[in-house]
Parts: sequence; C-alpha cells; structure tokens
Amino acid sequence: MIDRRNALKLALGSAATFAAPAILAQTPKPRTRIVFLGTKGGPRVSIGASNPANLVVVNDTPIVIDCGMGVSRQLVKAGVPIPSVKYIFISHHHSDHNLEYGNLFYNAWAAGLSTPIHSFGPKGIEAMTRDYWELNKFDVETRIEDEGRPDPRKLLIAKDITEDGVVLKTPDVTVTAFRTPHPPIVDNFAYKFEAPDGVIVFSSDTAYNPKLAEFAHGADVLVHECLYLPAVDRLVAKTKNGATLRKHLLASHTSTEDVGRIAAAAGVKTLVLSHFVPGDDPAVTDDDWTRDVKTHFSGRIVVAKDLMELQLPV
Repeated sequence: MIDRRNALKLALGSAATFAAPAILAQTPKPRTRIVFLGTKGGPRVSIGASNPANLVVVNDTPIVIDCGMGVSRQLVKAGVPIPSVKYIFISHHHSDHNLEYGNLFYNAWAAGLSTPIHSFGPKGIEAMTRDYWELNKFDVETRIEDEGRPDPRKLLIAKDITEDGVVLKTPDVTVTAFRTPHPPIVDNFAYKFEAPDGVIVFSSDTAYNPKLAEFAHGADVLVHECLYLPAVDRLVAKTKNGATLRKHLLASHTSTEDVGRIAAAAGVKTLVLSHFVPGDDPAVTDDDWTRDVKTHFSGRIVVAKDLMELQLPV
C-alpha cells in the first residue's frame, strides 16, 4: 500500500525514479526537501487535514514553518525526530500558526532535546516565549529536579522580527523575511529559503499582494495559501457570524485566480497550493483548487496534502 508521501514522490519523480537498482544506489540523497505537515487553513481542528505547518529540511537540518495544532504529531508521522528540529519560524500571530509553538519545543525537550532551537517570528514571539515558561514553571522545574533534565528555558532562543530582510544565514541556508498584508494583522511575514539546490518561498497568509511576486521572483517553489470562493459561501451560509467571517476571509486571503496571477508574475517553476480556505469542505476537488489558477499560470501546480514531500531540485 502506497502512503501519501510515497505517492507524491512517485507522482513528482522523473524517469530516473524507475531506473535500475544499480543506478538508484548511486543517486545522491536530496539536500533539500519540503514536507507539508498541515495544509488546512484556519483554527478549527477536524478529522481531516491538520492545521498549518510546514517543514524544510536542508542538509538534514529540520526547519519548521508555523506551528498549528498537531505539528508535533505530524513531525512524528513524517519520521522526523522532534529533538532534531533546529529552527522554528512563525509567520504571524494567528492561533492556527502559533498555538503549538511552545508545546512543539516542550515535546522536543520531553523527547530528549539537549541542543538549542532558535525561533523567529513577528514582534511578540520573545514575550510569548517568556510567558510560556511562566505558564509551565511548575511542571518544568519539577521535571528538572525529579527527572534530571536540562533546563529547557536556556534552549529556546527567540528573536522578534521587526523589519524585512535576512533573519538567518548559515552555511546551508539563507532565510529572508518579507512583510505582506493579512488584515487586520500588519506584522505578518512571508519567508524565502535559499538553499544550495533551490529557492523556496512560503507566502504566509496574505491578501492579494503583487509585491509578493517580486519577492518570489524566479523561485523554484512557491507555496501559496489560497481561497476558493464557492466553498467560502457554503461555509458562511451555515455560520452564525457568517457575514463578518466572509468579509474577513475575502479581505485577508488570496483567491485561487489571484494566486495564479502571483505565480505567473513571479515566474516560479512550481506552485504549491496549501493553507486551503476553507480547508475542510469535502465537496472541493483538486480541480476546483487549480481551475482558476490555470487561467493565469501555465506552470507546474501541486495541490498539497498532509505529509506530502517535495524534493529539490524540482
């Protein structure tokens, strides 16, 4: 039985995937890969797709982008030891993107973490980190004394991002932040990852923003959120605060057609649709998500599913 990750690898593979075993044995291990941990937009937890989270692995260094509910379990399902995570990036302070931030680190510590994790996010992540340790002071100090664990408060190093520009540079990857509108939130960042074998851009949640195309220009992969209007209308029709919710969704997210405009203007090689709004309507098909995108973008389109994996170069 083929699971979702293996199915995607087959679907995205080239003819070399089916080469003779002797040739496969000589194929170098991919240096950079993306795992879509949670593809559902919004804070509701359902039995379907998990809440927003992504993983980039560069030269065996795991980097988590956003920490929606379920990110720890999704990492385990993806076969990534939680203590191996080295960096966490939060795009903005909506709960579906930061609610499991502290608990992800805690779960790494509980699983044996002994080396630092550096976290980055809009202004507030440093304060959120301090507040998290205050909230869990009793548990943490009890376990340090009773179980002989290292003090985790020294291992989570948070950094507020206050302006656009490079926020992390290592021998393996350069990460650049770019502010993009997500009304009413102003401090909301897209991220660009420049790795040895390709460039990946994550849009964050965003209203239609032509400047995002400039930021993503020439990227190998653009992972962009998307909104499908007919499904939004079905959602708000059965929601008590439907009119207000619809106004917010249309003002702060990007329609599938406008996602196509961004990808075309950016000239990206591969467009990945994720953070689906709404993300739990079983009536919406992959064709629905891509139909209007294709009116503007003629390149390769991938509709992300939880635990799908995409390897670079694409």
